[in-house]
Amino acid sequence: MFRFLCLVLLALPGLPRAETRVPTSQVEIQLGFAPVVQEAAPAVVNIYASRIVEARRSPFRGDPFFERFFNDFGSTRPRVQNSLGSGVILSADGIVVSNYHVVGEATDIRVVLNDRREYAARVLLADEEADLALLQVENAPSLPPLTLRDSDTVQVGELVLAIGNPFGVGQTVSSGIVSGLARSGTATGNARGYFIQTDAPINPGNSGGALVDVNGDLIGINTAILSRSGGSNGIGFAIPAGLVAQFVAQARAGKTEFERPWAGLGGQPVTPDMAEGLGIARPDGVVISEVHPQSSFAADIRPGDVITRVGGQPVNSPAEVIYRMSVAGIGSTTNVTRLRGGTEQEIEIAMIAAPDSPPRDPLETGPRAAIPQLTLVTINPVVIDQYRLPLMSEGAMVEDPGPFGARAGLRPGDILRAVNGVPVGTSRAAKDALEEAMNTLSLDVLRDGRRMALRFRI
Repeated sequence: MFRFLCLVLLALPGLPRAETRVPTSQVEIQLGFAPVVQEAAPAVVNIYASRIVEARRSPFRGDPFFERFFNDFGSTRPRVQNSLGSGVILSADGIVVSNYHVVGEATDIRVVLNDRREYAARVLLADEEADLALLQVENAPSLPPLTLRDSDTVQVGELVLAIGNPFGVGQTVSSGIVSGLARSGTATGNARGYFIQTDAPINPGNSGGALVDVNGDLIGINTAILSRSGGSNGIGFAIPAGLVAQFVAQARAGKTEFERPWAGLGGQPVTPDMAEGLGIARPDGVVISEVHPQSSFAADIRPGDVITRVGGQPVNSPAEVIYRMSVAGIGSTTNVTRLRGGTEQEIEIAMIAAPDSPPRDPLETGPRAAIPQLTLVTINPVVIDQYRLPLMSEGAMVEDPGPFGARAGLRPGDILRAVNGVPVGTSRAAKDALEEAMNTLSLDVLRDGRRMALRFRI
């Protein structure tokens, strides 16, 4: 108990931040977390968002034949969907951070301050993959922001507070510790996730709220929990403040979509068996299996190399590599530690966006083609990244199958390898081959890494 309270003392206003010590008076023992809450709570807001969604979609919509006869079957009826969450003020001029799943695609957003004042807000920058969104509060006076702490300095065992609006009951504070760091792909099911784990109770409505340390500094944005019941089981996740800082920087630069560097690498965590085969003392790092020729890593990394650190921080999964690159930001360079043949070497890698080369050249097949209204693009790194294609994918990809392509069994993301036995390497080549097909049509398709053969009579 005494060790618990001595850390709280560090948050007293006007006191220098000192080393941990044992409380020496009854006053110190009775303080609890009150000074931290008084400092941090005004910067945490409630967010009410609404969006228009379609209640139902006709299964015959887009079908060239049945849509005429069932045009009223399953007709969509737009309805308003409301969501409740939390947010954190990051600047006096009204920039607020929250989760994408709270405000993403919202048509109306209301921000309610700690003192119950209410303002409209608009989205500045949002990214579904990172589950972060930045808002601009409109016509608000100077607001009390939280200070962003370098989340790389956070340690397991630190005392933390989660502040938010669980279940809409009003602003609530819960306490706990940092339970784990570098949690990848466990909170949202997205393998690119990277989270701070805490046992501070987090419940629905806490999303977008603050995870603060005992000094009242922001270390993360609460985003998700692991639970079978829907309530807190002591396993909550927060997006580190380091990524939030990069979002703010890009919003300040006028970006409306978050841009993350492209690695162009394929790899997996080093397992104990791999470590023995690679001659590594411990199973640390990410062993590289593929390197795209247009990757900025291509000059210095080859299959079989192990990346152990990015930006001076250890990495043990592909998600951690992506996170470290995202924090560094496009246009910068970062140090990467490479292990090859038992020897470590530090190299500098430029952080670049996925190259849009060769041009994706979107084309739609004409009415006389074997499959009309089929939209094709040439595969390049941007397409690979957008559609999560295998890293070394080449050729023409189906961007939109259209009504006829869908009936033929094609899906967005399918890769056309050959048409009637002729390899097609670009969208132009695939379009020409489909428009020249006569009598029969044979398609060699790659879908989710599996090869398929489709045969038709025209």
